[in-house]
Amino acid sequence: MPLLRTPSLSGAMLAAHADWSTDPRKRWVSLARRDAPGRWEVAAPVPVGEPARLMEALLAPGLPVAMGLDLPLGLPRAYAETRDEADFPAFLRGLAARPGFFQVNETLETIAADRPFYPARGVKGMTRASHAEALGLGGPEGLSRWCDRATAERPAGAPVFWTLGANQSGKAAIAAWRDWLSPALAGGAPLRLWPFEGPLHALLAPGVAVLAEVYPAESMRHAGIRLSGSKRDQGARRKAGEAIRAALAERRMAAETALEAAIEDGFGRDAAGEDRFDSLMGLLCLVGVLEGLRPDFVPEDAMIRRWEGWVLGQTALPQR
Repeated sequence: MPLLRTPSLSGAMLAAHADWSTDPRKRWVSLARRDAPGRWEVAAPVPVGEPARLMEALLAPGLPVAMGLDLPLGLPRAYAETRDEADFPAFLRGLAARPGFFQVNETLETIAADRPFYPARGVKGMTRASHAEALGLGGPEGLSRWCDRATAERPAGAPVFWTLGANQSGKAAIAAWRDWLSPALAGGAPLRLWPFEGPLHALLAPGVAVLAEVYPAESMRHAGIRLSGSKRDQGARRKAGEAIRAALAERRMAAETALEAAIEDGFGRDAAGEDRFDSLMGLLCLVGVLEGLRPDFVPEDAMIRRWEGWVLGQTALPQR
């Protein structure tokens, strides 16, 4: 039975989670379809391909679509306080007319509010503290949103505008905002951004895609999945198979044959195996919130709800 088909039963909807990268070969999406409350059919991860075409395919059946994205959706409050727009969706929509915003700075001297990403490469004086100072954000914590900061459950995430090293998310933000989200929103695509425009369930509507930020590593903790080694290790991913199947069952998610084979195989031996794995971890989080296993929690903070955003399913607050 094909995953994307004409809706039949009341309550039908689609859920998807995309693991994002600057390299299109490492962008993978896991898809699930619900035809009745509490019954999901889950396909094996597939390449994202052209994001706009993926969204067209997801929206074509006319169902509500919930989509998780492993990339930043939001801005640090110290930066947001300098903006004239009403909120992050309005800011993102306006970037379609400001391509220079995405040019990564080579040096501190060219950093500005309308060109905040840094650094293009390793250079002398390259620190997050100097980056924050150049942007007028005070210390390095000014670069981070609340949801980026360390909690009792996980270490800190990377600041939105930082683009160098393994612990960075700026390049993914550039690739998604510049090449897909900003032009799509400016063009009137039926996309809604959680939590800026309202609670997840309230935003879901036929023919509308609701996008939410999801951290696969956070999702694993929620689902009770622990790896015996590195996420890059096929063997470690394979050993997690029993826990993955238990998490699917808890969410009433039935794996298609190809997905069951991928779980058994540890998602493949190639470099994209960890990306396929992450795409499914994010989907577990998304469906968990849709089915009420995790709360649609957002702190009661106006800057978070308008500008900074939050990570779907996260309930732990920053330690500081």
